[in-house]
Amino acid sequence: MQQIAADSVQSEFRRGIQAGMSIAVGYVPVALTFGLLAKTTGLSLWETILMSMLVFAGAAQYISLSLIASGIGIGVIIFNTFIVNIRHFLMSASLNEKMESDSMGIKALYAFGITDETFSVIATRNGKSSASFAFGVMLIAYGSWVVNTGAGHLIGASLPDFLQAAMSIALYAMFVGLLMPSLKKSAKVFYLALVAGSINSSLLLSGTMGTGWAIIVSTIISAAAVEAVISIRRKAGLQ
Repeated sequence: MQQIAADSVQSEFRRGIQAGMSIAVGYVPVALTFGLLAKTTGLSLWETILMSMLVFAGAAQYISLSLIASGIGIGVIIFNTFIVNIRHFLMSASLNEKMESDSMGIKALYAFGITDETFSVIATRNGKSSASFAFGVMLIAYGSWVVNTGAGHLIGASLPDFLQAAMSIALYAMFVGLLMPSLKKSAKVFYLALVAGSINSSLLLSGTMGTGWAIIVSTIISAAAVEAVISIRRKAGLQ
């Protein structure tokens, strides 16, 4: 009986690895770029790898790089990361209904590996998902992100100094590149970006607050304002 259970766990883990392969491949260019930009921002190889190991959140790590480059304090960076990743509360609650019953310790372990991509793969699987399957998906994705982050840093170190300096501009180009597909698909995203950008620019130009807090305040206000307008329009039957 124990042998059957062990075989079932291994089989589910292998299925998870297979299901997560597409995520691992998709992470390669993004992780390489992050590692390269981390090098040009001034992070050491081990600092870069450690960030990916402990944070494991692409958008939050990219934003952290821009804040580090601006000399923002660690407290503001952590709070920004919290705001950017606050959606993980909803994803974790939703995934809890999808997963088989397990101890809190097991749930805490695979909760660390939740990203938009791993969540999608696990949540869309037919029937209940086991912890073994989740660990398989997350392990291959996590390994790809961490390893390719380090590889990107090493590639960045081999670039000439003038190219490393020029790559700092690529960080902002990356944000634009990530935003554009969503802007084309959703008017809501467009208004969120427009309102947040306007508020952030106003706060910075007026000298009201620094870069880190301006990002936090503009993000919260834009999200609340746009959602309030959409809610009012729905109640009025306009949407």
